[in-house]
Amino acid sequence: MAESTFNFFQHWYPIAPLEDLDPKRPTPVTILGRRLVVWKPTVSEQYRVFLDQCPHRLAPLSEGRVDLETGNLMCSYHGWQFNPEGECTHIPQAENPDLIAKNKDNFCVVTLPIQQINGLLWVWLDEKSADLAASTPLPLSPSIDASKGFVWSSMVRDLEYDWQTLVENVADPSHVPFSHHGVQGNRKQAKPIAMEIAQSTPDLIEATLSRGFATRITFEPPCRLEYAMEFPGGKKFGLVVYCVPVSPGKSRIVGQFPRNFAKTLHHVIPRWWDHIQNRNLVLDGDMVLLHYQEHRLQEYESTQSWKTAYKMPTSADLLVIEFRRWFDKYCQGKLPWEQTVVKSPEQPLVNREVLLDRYKQHTMICESCSGALKNVQRSQVALIGYFAVSVATVAAMPDNLRVSLGLPLIALALIGLGGYAWLKFWLEPKFYFVDYVHSDK
Repeated sequence: MAESTFNFFQHWYPIAPLEDLDPKRPTPVTILGRRLVVWKPTVSEQYRVFLDQCPHRLAPLSEGRVDLETGNLMCSYHGWQFNPEGECTHIPQAENPDLIAKNKDNFCVVTLPIQQINGLLWVWLDEKSADLAASTPLPLSPSIDASKGFVWSSMVRDLEYDWQTLVENVADPSHVPFSHHGVQGNRKQAKPIAMEIAQSTPDLIEATLSRGFATRITFEPPCRLEYAMEFPGGKKFGLVVYCVPVSPGKSRIVGQFPRNFAKTLHHVIPRWWDHIQNRNLVLDGDMVLLHYQEHRLQEYESTQSWKTAYKMPTSADLLVIEFRRWFDKYCQGKLPWEQTVVKSPEQPLVNREVLLDRYKQHTMICESCSGALKNVQRSQVALIGYFAVSVATVAAMPDNLRVSLGLPLIALALIGLGGYAWLKFWLEPKFYFVDYVHSDK
């Protein structure tokens, strides 16, 4: 691979866990500035990914629907339909029945290669190199393998900072005791990290850590960044992060968390509970820091490079330095936004409510959490309804029954009211917004 020709578009990117995609409706997604639509034909087990624009008048196909009769994707603007291969199959306004056949190539939608592996939907962003896509292995983790005794969970979240900021942050283990104090680390136990770069090539960077147990960090450009940790006794734990560039100042993280122990616990804990109590909390701990850090670095880069803007004197910084060098050497320190994104004025800093908006960034695109939120809201209605009915029933009781029957009903109603308050004021907000104040941790 030549130093100046790293092609971000000719690589596989995960879109989301399959369990978070709705097979009944089109889903919009943006990767590297390309606006895409994900949909599932009714006659297939495979999703499809198209460019999110109808060839008729460029309306977004993600606002369309999957037609129940044909199983094809219908544009909601004028009703044009497209089959799984992207071919136009129906134009309601066509007077000439041969119109579609005569313009087959001109009326088709741009389709992209996809694969469904390891519970994720993958897309290849260059529609002109499908043969290369077919011969290019996906950046899969060896730990996402049930035959090796691993179990894993997954999650996806959209982030308010750029791809290179996300890669840089995940490649930096030394921030964990501080950014995630009380969640995944302890600031009082922070120690120097003896890190070495084991290899660095255009296609792979590997680092090793010495901290009491074997740890290897692998960066496979442009998206896979994996921690593989092995503890005494053969216990293995991993962090597999796919860093997906979305648009300037925005990225998506698709994470998988494998381990070969505590398997029963894995099956017992609901996925949504793990998200609101652990995974989202970790991302919240970084969000404000990284958003502001990124803007400050952009200010510095108008007059100097990261090499002088950053002060990185310890071995804990080695992987960040190696990534930045890789990014400069093979990508000229930039993503190819000019190929897909219309230049716009620099985005202003975003307030905390937007930065930590769990609902838009995660809940609405996570099947587990959106389903749990609906159940939480339904339970609130049931509990408040039970309270009202109980109070009304006791009020209508004869005096001689109010003690024997009324008091137990009121007691249960009050317990239900407490449950309602817990759901309404403690659990439900965790699906929407939780402020992360480091000084309070």
